Amino acid sequence: MSKVLIVEDSLTDKEILTLCLRDRGITVLTAKSAEEAFEQVKSHQFDLIILDVVLPDRSGFEICRELKEDITTMQVPVIMCSTKGTEMDKFWGLKQGADAYLAKPIDQEELLETVKKLVKA
Repeated sequence: MSKVLIVEDSLTDKEILTLCLRDRGITVLTAKSAEEAFEQVKSHQFDLIILDVVLPDRSGFEICRELKEDITTMQVPVIMCSTKGTEMDKFWGLKQGADAYLAKPIDQEELLETVKKLVKA
């Protein structure tokens, strides 16, 4: 069974993502800040990280870059999810190391297809 970390400070978005993935049998842990995300990453091994761009303490772009530079997390796929959905935002997210970039509101079918592509479940 796959384990996914959702880093999202919006309760509504976090619940939508969590329910969508749990309905498919995926174990989901959550964090609402960069600090919580890095605590989770130290304590667990994830098959995928879903990362919001706008967070209270640091940007998702910074977090993604740090995850992709760390030898222990560089192989973990990252999906960036954000209301910042312009082509430039997507380009920048992928440039930071994200494996995919989805605009909010999240299309659940698109999310599941993207997760399926990135996670060898």
